[in-house]
Amino acid sequence: MAQTQTETQQESTPTKLTLTQAFDADAHKESRYASYLPVYDTLTTFQPTPPFSFRDRGLSANPSKPNLFKPDDPDPEVTITRLTPRIGTEIRGLQLSGLNDAQKDELALLVAERGVVVFRDQDFKDIGPRRQKEFGEGFGRLHVHPVGAHVKDYLEFHNIYLGPDNLYRAQLRSSKLSTTGYHSDVSYEHQPPAITMLTMLEVPLTGGDTGWASQVVAYERLSEPIKKLLEGLRAEHSGFPQADNARRDGRFVRREPVKTDHPIVRVHPVTGQKALFVNPGFTKKIIGLKDEESDAILKLLFKVSLSTGDEKW
Repeated sequence: MAQTQTETQQESTPTKLTLTQAFDADAHKESRYASYLPVYDTLTTFQPTPPFSFRDRGLSANPSKPNLFKPDDPDPEVTITRLTPRIGTEIRGLQLSGLNDAQKDELALLVAERGVVVFRDQDFKDIGPRRQKEFGEGFGRLHVHPVGAHVKDYLEFHNIYLGPDNLYRAQLRSSKLSTTGYHSDVSYEHQPPAITMLTMLEVPLTGGDTGWASQVVAYERLSEPIKKLLEGLRAEHSGFPQADNARRDGRFVRREPVKTDHPIVRVHPVTGQKALFVNPGFTKKIIGLKDEESDAILKLLFKVSLSTGDEKW
């Protein structure tokens, strides 16, 4: 896998939290999940995350996934459905909260192969934040978002709440025709997340969809001359605009922003597949190119990356 370059310092130890609510408590008195509503820690600060060792547990998995799917003794309650030919698998009848280590290894491999894995009808959201955090830590070091809202007492839980009483989110929507946008989570970090876990607590009957697009497919669709051009090129991913916008809007920045140069074409350490690694949210320029060259190539890659037949659930 290609190396990534950035400047880092040792992360500090958080002290006591000072919290600001991002919701109206009276509006959620009947909610089963009010304890997960967004708050902003306004005291704890961190240095940029230092480099750390990581081994994808998918490397330890049995490729046939006999523990996860049990082909020799199938459970009639478990159904596995491919949502599209290249991205997305839906699983019903299997509880994340009950997976053993071998099953977690195979789940990591499945995520690497399929990009998105959807588990329906889970008790996971009811096992409590301590066990949820332990589950996440089983797949690697947890990330703390530098500016985002979080769950009380759990900085690692990045909260996404779009209710009308979240005035900050409402403020953002008021100045835009649409807030729909694609990004790769915190790609400006030296080591961006290997896996993102999205847990739905309360959702409307319609709307609020989340879409994914396969960057493996995006890369495969490029012509051979363009693939050859991209090999060895790196792009700058920046967290500075995100931090600047947060400060402008009066939000707390708990970790100063960083810029990182990543390869435009990444190689997955488990599958060996090549994938595009640029996104409109954080990728700003291609290193070593003239501005006009960089802008033109990124415009092409952004278009290709969002035109892969993505699915939403």
